[in-house]
Amino acid sequence: MTKRTSADVRAKHKEFLFPSLANYYAESVCLDEGNGSRVKDLDGVEYLDFFGGILTVSLGQAHPKVNARVHAQIDRLGHVSTLYPTVGIVDLAEKLASTAPGKLKKAFFCASGTEADETAVALAQMHTGNQELIALRHGYSGRSMLAMSLTAHSKYRGIPTQIAAIKHAHAPYCYRCPFGLSYPSCEVKCARDIEELIQTTTTGRIAGFLAEPIQGVGGFIDAPDGYFKIAVDIVRKYGGVFIADEVQTGFGRTGEHMWGIQHHDGVEPDIMTMAKGIANGLPLGAVLATTGVADSWTAGNISTFGGNPISTAAALAVIETIEEEKLIQNAATQGALLREGLLGLKARYPGSIGDVRGKGLMQAIEMVADEVAGDRTPAPDKVGRLFEETKKRGLLIGRGGLYNNVLRVSPALNVVREDVETAVRILDASLATFAS
Repeated sequence: MTKRTSADVRAKHKEFLFPSLANYYAESVCLDEGNGSRVKDLDGVEYLDFFGGILTVSLGQAHPKVNARVHAQIDRLGHVSTLYPTVGIVDLAEKLASTAPGKLKKAFFCASGTEADETAVALAQMHTGNQELIALRHGYSGRSMLAMSLTAHSKYRGIPTQIAAIKHAHAPYCYRCPFGLSYPSCEVKCARDIEELIQTTTTGRIAGFLAEPIQGVGGFIDAPDGYFKIAVDIVRKYGGVFIADEVQTGFGRTGEHMWGIQHHDGVEPDIMTMAKGIANGLPLGAVLATTGVADSWTAGNISTFGGNPISTAAALAVIETIEEEKLIQNAATQGALLREGLLGLKARYPGSIGDVRGKGLMQAIEMVADEVAGDRTPAPDKVGRLFEETKKRGLLIGRGGLYNNVLRVSPALNVVREDVETAVRILDASLATFAS
């Protein structure tokens, strides 16, 4: 068999895939194999992966426990739809309920985060009898018509016709406060403004509020203490439920807790969505809801691929490994080390790095024109330059933010100190080539 090369794959990608399916880097990296936090391309070049398939490969590539469970399951039973209960689907539902905050108990499985968010919105509408929903600016919910309408990020709203029942509140973006204020003296005005949004742009009765505890594609925007308590209390006052979108923040990613919303005292979701890190790369999404909310869906419901036996086997292995290897604590420990390193880079390059934010192993650097001179103009060109420089040195990272000027750093939950230190050194060497 002829050995494939990266050049060949790039050419085929250009010829046969949608042009909207963009790739990272001026010359894209064609990954071929991996183990743990290390991956290789088709030409044998090795990289340290600090983006993990968009926060999806929770335990790194080819994790032995996950692979063993998948191999055993695929030899036993490959696929059934939700029309047939399986050991895997009920065991995973029970396991998720045991880890969930508040009174979340009932599960629905699907194949992606987009589907999970769609399901959650429909459930909120059925439960409340209301139609309008509050989402956040800078948020991202997926690629369906509804998900694009929830998304408040022009790059990903590709269709001009959107679902009108969705209203977008200001994001808790402290670095770029939409009100020009500073936390905590602002008294969390971005949260309090949701009440006027409801009073002026809706019928006054809403179905719910969908929000990520830390906005992923939005550039790891991390809500300040108190935000969610204020926002959720307002939403419930006007008849809505709270949907916590844990697609990127779930499964220990933020450290200390299994779920990102657990960092916010006094807040319990009525519905919670998840995907990405749940099955270490196998396609699986899920929705958890309280019994009262879940029971509101009285119409028929089915998911062809939701709760697939292979995906549920992988997900159970992921959760058990997170618990057995104490990876939530590792995310907190290594996340603190990573945060310390990124703050050190901010001190070394104060003009280019405007903000460092995030929790656990979900950390971001926002790059700007000249922070020292007070110029916070987004600098996507600097992130582009940093991407190319880190690639040369063997580090893969992510980017995001409305202005595409945010570096997203999110290694596997079982990342070790040595790899975190290596990543920070590579970032430092790369920034040194152009940053101030």
